[in-house]
Amino acid sequence: QVQLVESGGGLVQPGGSLRLSCAASETIVNFYAMGWFRQAPGKQRELVATMTSSGSINYADSVKGRFTISRDNAKNTVNLQMNSLKPEDTAVYYCTAAKILPARNYWGQGTQVTVSS
Repeated sequence: QVQLVESGGGLVQPGGSLRLSCAASETIVNFYAMGWFRQAPGKQRELVATMTSSGSINYADSVKGRFTISRDNAKNTVNLQMNSLKPEDTAVYYCTAAKILPARNYWGQGTQVTVSS
């Protein structure tokens, strides 16, 4: 059973930075894609950033230029560097990973990010 464990969330002031990390229980080269979603109170879960095994990256328009996704195959982690944080970035951030064979998506338990003064 694949496990994804997020870390790095917390409370930060507007304009600040945080770095989220997601550690996988197996080698991340097994995944077709990995990424981050977030869910704010009362809202639907939304895509933040994804990266495929070939290196193709996709960002939500709301985070382009501020967030950077990266993966470290040696450490089996996918990371999200978040800069210039805004109050509207406040949400629970979830790590996700996808396999093709068999087709399945895996999710972490989530980590809270709160941007507030």
